[in-house]
Amino acid sequence: MQQAIYSIVPVEFRLDLKDPFIFTAHHIDYFPEGNAELGPKHPALNDEYRMYYGDTVPGFPEHPHTGFETITLVEQGVVDHFDSLGNGGRYAAGDVQWLTTGNGIEHCEMFPLIHEDCANTMELFQIWFNSSPQQKQQDPDYKMLWREHIPHVYLKDANGQTTDIRVISGKLHEQKALPRPPHSWAAADENHVNIFLIQIPAHAQVTLPATTATSTRFAYFYQGSDLELFDQTVKFKHLIELQADIDVTLTAGDQEARILWLEGEPIGAPVAMRGPFVMNTEQELDAAFKRYRATQFGNWPWPSSAPTFKREQPRFATYGGGERHEFPEK
Repeated sequence: MQQAIYSIVPVEFRLDLKDPFIFTAHHIDYFPEGNAELGPKHPALNDEYRMYYGDTVPGFPEHPHTGFETITLVEQGVVDHFDSLGNGGRYAAGDVQWLTTGNGIEHCEMFPLIHEDCANTMELFQIWFNSSPQQKQQDPDYKMLWREHIPHVYLKDANGQTTDIRVISGKLHEQKALPRPPHSWAAADENHVNIFLIQIPAHAQVTLPATTATSTRFAYFYQGSDLELFDQTVKFKHLIELQADIDVTLTAGDQEARILWLEGEPIGAPVAMRGPFVMNTEQELDAAFKRYRATQFGNWPWPSSAPTFKREQPRFATYGGGERHEFPEK
């Protein structure tokens, strides 16, 4: 194996990464048709579903975070978001939510099964992305990146086949991503945090440009038959760690290949992690838990720990405790 590839690791659902990333979860649940309460029409059998922690509706009810960022990329399904700042929203396939948890927030992510006449497959990536020591002290914030607004780069190969690359963060060639929340490590251009979703047609080829020698770089091949790079053939559901300061040419096999591309400059600070809290020392973790027990990171303003919107609710987001509403452009 050439030095250009540091490792190739099979993945079940969790991708263990390196600074500035913490890990990424690739969740897929094949939920059935929904019932009147937006739960599954047919009851789950044992532990059939991975993302089912609600009593009725699948998802993750009210829970706290502090000291890092969650970047949620939805490929299939619908998510209802509520938080302790009084914000809420609904987003769906193709949308991205970027949440900086800062000095503490509670939120819930519920997956209403809005279709009563067909399956409600849920697929998403949630990237746990670290914050700098200074950013861990900032107030939490979030931003919706709507699918209508996320920029795409289309690159043709020698045979005229076109690869579609969604630029979630950073820059590819001259195309910049949408702005990230201001207190994110990814917000500064000099940190070179590039997050791309790459879709390569069968037998097509695309080249990703080099970044800095100090950057972390990973490619997660999550759909397709096989992928070739640097004379290595990789099967799907493998995580590849790559040298960052060289160009990388990817060639899809007999099926369309889909890749999650992650790279960025390390923060370089120590990491102390305990459950949903990520700080720099054990003493800071102890203090964060003590603060959470005392404050709950704000009062939960919603009628339950696992609320949802009505079935007919279109995609939207609120900010400033509901003072400002945002809908994606049609």
